[in-house]
Amino acid sequence: MTSIPKTIGEIRAATHAGDLTAEQSVAAALQRIHAFNGKLKAFVVVDGERAMADARHLDQLAAMGVPKGPLFGVPLAIKDIIDVAGLRTGGGSLTRKDAAVAQADAEVVTRLRNAGAVIMGKVATVEYAFGGWGSNETLGAPHNPWDMHQARVPGGSSSGSGVAVAAGLVPGALGSDTGGSIRLPSSFAGMVGLKTTAGLIPKTGVLPLSDILDTIGPMTRCVEDAAILFDVLTGQSVGASAPAKVEGKDAFRGKRIGVPVDLGVALHPDTAKVYQAAQERMKAAGATLVPVRFPTSLADYAAPCGMFLAVDSYRHYGPLAEEEPNRLGDPVRRRMLSGKPVTAVDYTKNLERREREKSVIAAVFEAVDTIVMPSTAMPAPVLGEHPEHDSPAVFTRFANYFDLAALSLPVGLSAMGLPIAVQFVVPGFAEARALDLGHRMERAQGGPIICPVLAQN
Repeated sequence: MTSIPKTIGEIRAATHAGDLTAEQSVAAALQRIHAFNGKLKAFVVVDGERAMADARHLDQLAAMGVPKGPLFGVPLAIKDIIDVAGLRTGGGSLTRKDAAVAQADAEVVTRLRNAGAVIMGKVATVEYAFGGWGSNETLGAPHNPWDMHQARVPGGSSSGSGVAVAAGLVPGALGSDTGGSIRLPSSFAGMVGLKTTAGLIPKTGVLPLSDILDTIGPMTRCVEDAAILFDVLTGQSVGASAPAKVEGKDAFRGKRIGVPVDLGVALHPDTAKVYQAAQERMKAAGATLVPVRFPTSLADYAAPCGMFLAVDSYRHYGPLAEEEPNRLGDPVRRRMLSGKPVTAVDYTKNLERREREKSVIAAVFEAVDTIVMPSTAMPAPVLGEHPEHDSPAVFTRFANYFDLAALSLPVGLSAMGLPIAVQFVVPGFAEARALDLGHRMERAQGGPIICPVLAQN
């Protein structure tokens, strides 16, 4: 008989009831990592010895009567742009192969440890977190677990985080989202990802991409787990952002769901079908669907957001992009170099446009609780057959550009059995609303949609 790896909520319940020790929880995660990571390549560093030592230490403290933290014994993975003390922050790049090990944890890692979490190691990323497909020309890409036979894009840039969570190697991971880097793998690899508001969660000890757009957020298998990690990362009491308990048949009663009139790009037929079905499901569960219009199509906001990424990445990593011979993968190098010719006038005009249209977006939220849109325009394509120099972030960058919060979760499957996701976009600092709506969606569809690999031992 197979058993699906426990969620964060299930681990919390078991450890606090005394039915599971931290050592047992971590040992189970290590066993699964060792069984699957050779194929999936999600983890780039497995810090198993320290993880087991940390777990035993937690159990010893608990035996002495020390209260168990809200993440007691929960094994987590950290995207490899975030510092973990004693490990090198590789940034997914050969340019950092000789970087010194981190001397201290990033603030977000400290918060996780203080809550009782056990850090299992570092997981793969696109070079310097600059790419939405999840491919990495220099170090290789993780294998999307939804197709164990053919390599498909895992989504980026938090590629390893998404694969590790979707396949149940760990119940949760940290990712970063600058233009969609949490939500894209959440879409392509079929799990839950929360893009938080810029400035809400500290970025101390995190390699930068765009200072004004970078955010850190949780990636999990279900919305309730994302809410638990979000509360820990923001320093709130766990439960502060817990979704409402609702029944599926009226999960959206009284909710006004904004539906964009102009997406700006054609959806894959399977994505269009699932997106429409998700709207109908919300309507059947009591929602009012409200058409919303923006000054331009959703896809038209991808390019101005991309300008910020290009300019800021060149500011941080220009010397690496300019060096010869070059050690960066060609796609990432080209993205960085595209920021070089952008003038200060153009950059300032883009900032002004952003501020000017923020009021238009804010007005939309006066009439609706959320804006629902696809997370990606298509299911995960075959790795190497995707347009690498075109971004899949046509819908996700909207939230980054206007400093909004957004939650992505799978709501259906393609004809080939690949996950298809929507995102609930909400005003900045309204993450609890997005989590609540995402949970309502899970209830309306009968539960989270999970990867079949979870049932394999």
